[in-house]
Parts: sequence; structure tokens; C-alpha cells
Amino acid sequence: MSACDLTIIGAGPYGLSAAAHLRAIKGMEVRVFGEPMSFWSGSMPAGMFLRSNWTATKIASPNDDLTLEAFQAEEKRSFGTPVPIEQFIQYGLWFQRRAIPDLDHRRIAQLERGTKGFRITVQDGEVFDSRRVVIAAGIGPFTRWPPEFKSLPSAFVTHTSEHSEFASFCGKQVLVVGSGQSSLESAALLHECGAQVQVIGRSRQIHWLQGWASTTLHHRMGKSVRKLLYAPTDVGPAGISQLLARPHLLKCVPRGIQNKLRRRATRPAAARWLVDRLRDVPISLGCTVVSAAPIQDRARVSLSDGREITAEHIILGTGFHIDISKYDFLNADLMERIKRVNGFPMLNKDLETSIPGLHIVGAPAAYCFGPLLQFVSGTHFASRTLLRAVRNARRSA
Repeated sequence: MSACDLTIIGAGPYGLSAAAHLRAIKGMEVRVFGEPMSFWSGSMPAGMFLRSNWTATKIASPNDDLTLEAFQAEEKRSFGTPVPIEQFIQYGLWFQRRAIPDLDHRRIAQLERGTKGFRITVQDGEVFDSRRVVIAAGIGPFTRWPPEFKSLPSAFVTHTSEHSEFASFCGKQVLVVGSGQSSLESAALLHECGAQVQVIGRSRQIHWLQGWASTTLHHRMGKSVRKLLYAPTDVGPAGISQLLARPHLLKCVPRGIQNKLRRRATRPAAARWLVDRLRDVPISLGCTVVSAAPIQDRARVSLSDGREITAEHIILGTGFHIDISKYDFLNADLMERIKRVNGFPMLNKDLETSIPGLHIVGAPAAYCFGPLLQFVSGTHFASRTLLRAVRNARRSA
């Protein structure tokens, strides 16, 4: 049976960045599996823009040379902020070609304990051992479905992450549930595609983000003040942003305060550049869905304020709930051995689970290291932490 030093499961921004860094370790064999940028290309509709600023949108590379600017120059592309999703996907694919040209596109079928660390089974039946594993498998399995919608047939209700385009909804009545970026941008795209769309959300108001490009408060602050209050990682409000940009420091903060900071930084919010695009879209706030049921060729939704709405289709912008047990490649015995809290893995300072040699990066690491790990800008912290941890482990072996 073959063996390697380290295997990375996943080829999104976190997997690609981790691979680029770990392959810098001399003499280390790193295998990387996954379809590159698959969640971004298959679960985000065409026409979307990234909410993050320019510095927070680049994927971390060891020498900081695989930047958006380098991609633009080499590929002769021109775009600014907000960055179009299509350009970011192409940037990710370019990053992969430059840093991991031998990426294995096959899916991992099973990860389990082995005699040399871990045993990995690939979808076509290949089996090999790996001394260390990094899971960077993303959030695809973690879609949040409110119980009120679980009885509706799939023909009537989908999650925002199930759509790569909205052209098929032209002329249809569509109800979007949620008041965050994904739901509101989906509503704008649906409206622009010719759908008759309306939005409902339980928040009493929409939190519009000022953004670095704003001409209001951020502009009046001046560049030096902005740098003092807002970290380049672009996660969290003024002041708090600097703490969230330092996950190891945040990890020392009492859990109750961490939870409050995480909720504050990740509450439903939307980019201010959506305001004009939603001007003609009806939005009802401060109400929740009580029940939903199919009525002939439509779905009928009853709201907490007593109203009823019928729509040909409902799209849920209800986010994600992390639960790593939903990673279908994790062997049951392995899963049992991973210490968890509400679905999140408990990780040490090296992003390592309670099973030595098994690391998890991306959104599942947010409980231990804060909301930075839910965003592309978190690839810098995650990859450098992994690089340091693996180098130290090799020295002490």
C-alpha cells in the first residue's frame, strides 16, 4: 500500500492555500484532492459580487505572489471592487494551476484511522495511507433548513446554495427568505432576471455595511484612522475587526465574550451597493414563517404577522449550520473520536483536532478561532498556522 506525508481534502481557497504553503516544506509529499473552486462555481449564481474588500479577497500564497494583481496582469483581465464572482472563480483556478498543477480531481470516499496515521479511500477504490490530513472541505453539506420548510417538496423550495443562475425564474413569483447578503443579492439578481420577487426576514432592519469604498463615514475618517480601526482582513465592525484578525489572541478571550463578538461580526448584513438594485423589490421585515404547505402549483406561506403569501418557488437565504458529522467521507469511528461542540470540532493552537495529525480549516474552525475562518481572508492565518505546526512536528519526529 502506498503512503504519503500529508493529504489535503478540498480544493477551495483554504485547500489551495494550505497546499501551496505545505508544499514549500522540502522533501514533503503532499497530495491534494477535490474539484477546484467547485462550491464557488456550483453554489453561487452568476452575476454575484464578493462583499469583501480587495485585500481580503486574495488567497494566501507562501511568497504572497499569487495575488489578484498578478492574476490580472498574467491573464490580461481588468476588474475592481466589488469583485465579480466569475473573476474570483477564474482567479482560484489560476491559483490552482500555478501552485498545485497536479491536483487530483477525484473525490475522497472515506477517511479512517490507519496503521501509519490515516487510511484514505478514493472514489475509484484506490486506498493509501497518509501520516497527516488537513480537511478543507468547505460548507456545502451544512445548509440550514428551517423546520417550517422541510415538508415542502423540492420543486417548491431550494437553498440559495443550490443555484448557479436564476434565469429559469423569469416571469415566476419567487419568495426569498432572509435578510443577509446571500438572500438580498439573490433577490436583486432574480429581479434583474425578470422574476416577480419579494423578500421576508425576521430581522427588524437590514444592516447595510459601509465598506471601505463608502463615501460616507469611512471616507471621512481618513486612511490612517481606517487602518487603525479596521484590519485588512475586513471581518467585523470598527475596533473589533482588529481583534478578530488575530485568532490566537481571540482564543484567549473568555468564551462568552467570543460568542458575542462572533454573533456581532456575522449577523445578517448586506453590502450597501445592493440598495439601488433592491429599490423595486418588496421587503417585509420583522416577521417569521409559521408554516409552509403546497397548494396545487404553488407554495403557501403563513407569517407570524398573520399574512399569507403564495409563490411558485421559495428560495432560502438562511445560511449554514456547521456540523462536521455531515462530511460523508468521515468514518464513524473517526467521527466519534473527534471532540465537538454543537457540531464544531475542538481544535488546538495548530488547528488540530483531538485526533493527532488531523487538522480542519475553514468555517468549521470558527468556534475556536473566530469568524475570520469563515472568509477567504482567513486563508493567511490558517495556512501559516499549518505550515508552522507541520514544520515543528517534523523537527521533533
